[in-house]
Formats: sequence, structure tokens, C-alpha cells
Amino acid sequence: MCGDYFMRLKHIKGSEEAVEKSKCVIINPEKYKGKWKSVFNNNNKIYLEIGMGKGSFLIEKAKRYKNINFIGIEKYPSVLLNALYRIEEEGITNLKIIVMDASEINQVFDKEISLLYLNFSDPWPKRRHENRRLTSSVFLKKYDGIFKHMKVIKQKTDNDLLFSYSLKSFKKNGYFIIKKSTNYKDKFQTEYERKFISKGKNINYVKVVKF
Repeated sequence: MCGDYFMRLKHIKGSEEAVEKSKCVIINPEKYKGKWKSVFNNNNKIYLEIGMGKGSFLIEKAKRYKNINFIGIEKYPSVLLNALYRIEEEGITNLKIIVMDASEINQVFDKEISLLYLNFSDPWPKRRHENRRLTSSVFLKKYDGIFKHMKVIKQKTDNDLLFSYSLKSFKKNGYFIIKKSTNYKDKFQTEYERKFISKGKNINYVKVVKF
């Protein structure tokens, strides 16, 4: 999420230790590549969010849809402390967390994901950083190998330029737009989404598929 970029960089003492001790965090996730159903001990669909931040979106999803398994990827341990507490305190068993850089995603999953969420990703506005955008061709090609069957991505962003870029990138890489909105209201919202809406900022949304 772009909104908490600088907050993420602030180190919180003990965050790494808390992450390592948490039962909902998967350490060395690459060893489960192709075997993620064994982590959840069932054959339910797996939905993945890259950049889960404080986790409110994914936690509410997991609580509502208990027949779906959820995985959240987050690069910065300090952001996850509140999410870890809620997951453990509320006994949520269908949600796991991975602390890693999204660029390594194809080393962790192999034809196992049914839906990918990209919520308020860092826009990386400078042209020289284009390949770091989570909707760049570089990342979309990585995602090709993680989907189980049909490739489905849902993106939300407050950044109009990133949204425009993403729509072009999706089309370039063979995705079809199923639904699109530039003033989207989601009943499952991130912390920053609520903040943006309260300030009158529009939320862009798109659902795309690739067969």
C-alpha cells in the first residue's frame, strides 16, 4: 500500500521476533511450493493478497468466508503486529501470512492460487521503477505460474495514474476486464481505503481475468 510506505520503514522493536513466533506466519514458504493445501489441511480455494499491510481487509474476508483459504504477503514485519494479534486472538485458522518481497512469488506458489488481490500497491511513479509496479509485465508474467486455473486479479488503488497504467498493462498481457469503477465502494476496506474515502478521494477498482 502506498499510503503507509514511510510508516513501514519505521522499525518497531521486537517485530521480527513476534513474526517468527506467530503460528499464523509461514517461515521458509518456498518449501510449501505446490503443497499449500497441506498448510491448511484441506482442498479449499486459496486467495492471495500482496501487500496486506495491517491486515483488516484480509482478516474480515477470512472471517466471512471460512470455506476459502487466505494468504497475505507483506514485506515489512513492523506493519503486521496488529494483524498477528487479531488473527490469534480471534482464532482465525484460514488465514496465513508470509513475510517476503513480492518479486519472489513464483518461488513460493505453483498453480495454487484462485484469486489475487492487489490493494493500494505502491505506485512507483518514476519511469525507471516501472518494473517494480505489481501490475507491470514483469509481475504479471510471474503471476502466470501461480494461478491454479483461470487467472483472476482484483485491484484497488487511490492512484489514478497507476490505475490507468494497470489497465493498459492488463490488456497488453492478455487480461480481459470484467468489472471496472473509478468510484468504488467496497464493504471490505483497508485502513487506508477508509481514510481516502473520508477525505473524498475516489477509489479505482478493476477485476480482470485471463483464460
